Amino acid sequence: MLYFVVFFPVVAALLVPLMKSERAKGLWAVIATGATLCAMLCTAFGSFGSSWTIPLLHLHFAVDGFRAIYGTVVCFMWFVSALLSPQYFHGHHNLGRYYFFFLLGLSSTAGVFLSAELYTTFLFFEMMSLGSYVWVVQEETPGAMDAGKTYLTIAVLGGLVTLMGLFILQHLTGTLVIAELRQACAAVENRSALWAAAICVFFGFAAKAGAFPLHIWLPKAHPVAPAPASALLSGVLTKAGIFGVLLITASLLPGERSWGVLVLILGAVTMVLGAVIAVFSNNLKYILACSSLSQIGFIMTGIAMICLLGEENALAANGTVLYMMNHSLVKLTLFLFAGVVYCNTHALDLNDIRGFGRGKPLLHGLFLCGACSLAGIPGFCGYLSKTLVHESIVEYIHLTGSAAITAVEWLFLFSGGLTAAYLTKIYVAVFWQKGCCSGKKWGTPLSVLALTLAGVTLPVIGLLPHRLAEKLTGLTLDFTGGHPFHHTVHYFAWVNLKGVVISLAIGMAVYFLFIRKVLMKDGRYLDRWPAWLNLEQSVYKPFFSVLIKLLGVVSRFFCDLTDLLVLLVRHLILQESAEKVNRHRFGALTRRLARSTPEAPEVIADRVNTVGDTLSRMSNSLSFALLMTCLGLCIVLIVVICTVF
Repeated sequence: MLYFVVFFPVVAALLVPLMKSERAKGLWAVIATGATLCAMLCTAFGSFGSSWTIPLLHLHFAVDGFRAIYGTVVCFMWFVSALLSPQYFHGHHNLGRYYFFFLLGLSSTAGVFLSAELYTTFLFFEMMSLGSYVWVVQEETPGAMDAGKTYLTIAVLGGLVTLMGLFILQHLTGTLVIAELRQACAAVENRSALWAAAICVFFGFAAKAGAFPLHIWLPKAHPVAPAPASALLSGVLTKAGIFGVLLITASLLPGERSWGVLVLILGAVTMVLGAVIAVFSNNLKYILACSSLSQIGFIMTGIAMICLLGEENALAANGTVLYMMNHSLVKLTLFLFAGVVYCNTHALDLNDIRGFGRGKPLLHGLFLCGACSLAGIPGFCGYLSKTLVHESIVEYIHLTGSAAITAVEWLFLFSGGLTAAYLTKIYVAVFWQKGCCSGKKWGTPLSVLALTLAGVTLPVIGLLPHRLAEKLTGLTLDFTGGHPFHHTVHYFAWVNLKGVVISLAIGMAVYFLFIRKVLMKDGRYLDRWPAWLNLEQSVYKPFFSVLIKLLGVVSRFFCDLTDLLVLLVRHLILQESAEKVNRHRFGALTRRLARSTPEAPEVIADRVNTVGDTLSRMSNSLSFALLMTCLGLCIVLIVVICTVF
């Protein structure tokens, strides 16, 4: 069944080109992803704790708590996205290409989360990165192609740096098996080299997660990709990056305070930056993309707390995994909601989609499931995860009394308030303001089912914290390096509700005093984000432009220096030989040909010289040498065959 989960989507993808109709391709995607989900559930329940190896391919897979849970999340999200795809892509171009890479993406992403060795992880991680590039450029608009270049650049650069880190890690520990890494890394004496390996591996995974300062692809790629693909880019592919960050924290550098501080700083910056940009944005999918950036920061803050708290990291370990699950399911709900809006209005700007949700109670309720969970409202999964991570920060403050960690706590609450503010901005624009109206029907039965499956999971988990949420996260503690709870967590006690109340108060203040007063005029939303405040345009592109020119100057200098040395050697050491003068105007071959043809000797001489020069160039080329080598090998092979048989 595990092999079915990983390899059946590849077979299903190969069958997509054989299907001619749009309906058949969409239905096949639903069937294939549904079958994969069923196989994953059978694997999770029937083969829990098992591992498998494919010797010839050197691929290792395992099904433990974290892998079983996130493998199921991956397959569930692909199935739900496939349900919406027929409505979203109705009449769309290049459907065969999209569904082909859609199914390949399921195979590679499942391979990442089920991998038991970093070689296997890296192989499927790169397949996932390169295959998902097609999702980004699917629309083939100038914006999509530009976002695709940025995405591919970050993916390739991150992959190369990660590979270098894996080489160093293999050299230091002698193994890349994930279950053996913790003990092997603890025995490494050269800690500087181990840190170098960890930083290199972290670079590639953090780039995919969208962590600052490698986040530049995320706000560009999500808005231009189709909504079903955006749900997967945000909900699953970023978690593949988090998978790597968790792995480094739990297995390579467990308990290293400096590592925890580094991850905490990057997480805090990412958390605040994404939320601030989302508040200023007016495009529905762009807001959700920047929201993903911010939520990745929240998750990285939880990972940092796992490292810093050590033996007392129960709150952080359980909260971080639950936050990952919440964000995956929330972004599945909200991006599918954005897809429904776009299918009906062909617009994403809040000014153009105002009032679309009026008179649509089911859509209204499903949106609130996603929005309330993302904002951390009690009764939803997001409240549980945000409370656990926040309380882990409070616990570390009590242990250390650090003013810097207190500042991180207030950034955490402030970013939570900004989350509530930009979600309120979307909610009011779509469901309360007057504007466009496209009737009460907003989706096909399949798309309604997709949104319902995505939305209802959030309150179900949120209302069963002890019976469901904690049991799920408890299965992942071996992978995250976490510890079980020493006492019962009273989620709805005032001490835990207080953080949510503070965040919501900040959010309402930002919405009414800043968004409505500064970012709105006459009921319309204004774009007031400074154009120059763009890391890619203002820093990265100018830097690499100067770097390329500098490298060109240096390369030209060394190239000309070599020519100068050759010229000096020629004039100072070597003696010029006299040029041989041919006594005859034409060669012997030319004279013989001239006697037998009526053409002028000059014409024949020109042809002979051309042929001779061509043959000389061919015989002196590498290609000719390779050709002769191949012919020689063929002759040797024929002689051996004749001798033996």
